[in-house]
Amino acid sequence: MNAEALYKVSRDDFGGNPSGENAANHRRRGRAPASLGLWVFMGVVSSLFALFLTAYVLRMDSPDWHRIGLPWQVWLSTALLTAGSVSMAVASHAARRGEMAMARRALRLGGLGAAGFVASQLWAWLALGAMQVMPAGNPAGSFFYLLTAMHGLHVLGGLAGWGIAMSARGSGDTAVLRMQLCARYWHFLLAVWVVLLAALGWLTPELVRYICGTA
Repeated sequence: MNAEALYKVSRDDFGGNPSGENAANHRRRGRAPASLGLWVFMGVVSSLFALFLTAYVLRMDSPDWHRIGLPWQVWLSTALLTAGSVSMAVASHAARRGEMAMARRALRLGGLGAAGFVASQLWAWLALGAMQVMPAGNPAGSFFYLLTAMHGLHVLGGLAGWGIAMSARGSGDTAVLRMQLCARYWHFLLAVWVVLLAALGWLTPELVRYICGTA
C-alpha cells in the first residue's frame, strides 16, 4: 500500500474529510443527536399535556363545572396552525430537493401562520373575557386558559427555533436539517392542538362517565 492510499484510509476512517459512503454516514451521525433530541422533547411535552388532560377529565365531574362555548376564534387558530404545518412540510420537501428559494418562502409562511395562531388565541381570550369567562371561577374556563396558554408557549418556543432556521444560509445539511426539524415540530403542535380542541369542545361529563362505565 503506497503512502497516498494509506493517507486516504486514515483520513476516511478517523475523522478527516469523508467522501462517498463515509460522507453520507458522517451526515447521518450529525443529524442523529438533533433528531433524537426533538423526539425526546416531544415525548416529554406529550406526557405533560396528558397529565393536564387527565386533571381536566377528573375535574369535570365536580358540581361547580359549567361547560363553556368555544369562541369562533379557535377555528381561525386551527386554520392558521394547519396552514403553518402545511407550509413547513412544503419547506422540508423543497429543501431536500435542493430548492432552497422555495423552501425559505414556505418556511417564512409557516412562521407567519404560527405567529397568526398566537395572535388569534389572544383574540379568543379577549372574546371569552367579554363573555365574563375569567381564568378564576368556572373550572372549565380555567382549564381553557391553562391548556391554550401552555400550547401557546410551545408555539412561541417553536418560533424561536424557526428564527434559527430562517437565519441559516446556503443549502448545506444544516439548513436542510433545521427545516426538517421545524416541520416535524409544527406537525406535532398541530396534533396536540387538535386533541386539546376535541377535549375542550366535545368532551362532556356525561361522555366521560359513559366511557369510564360509571354512567
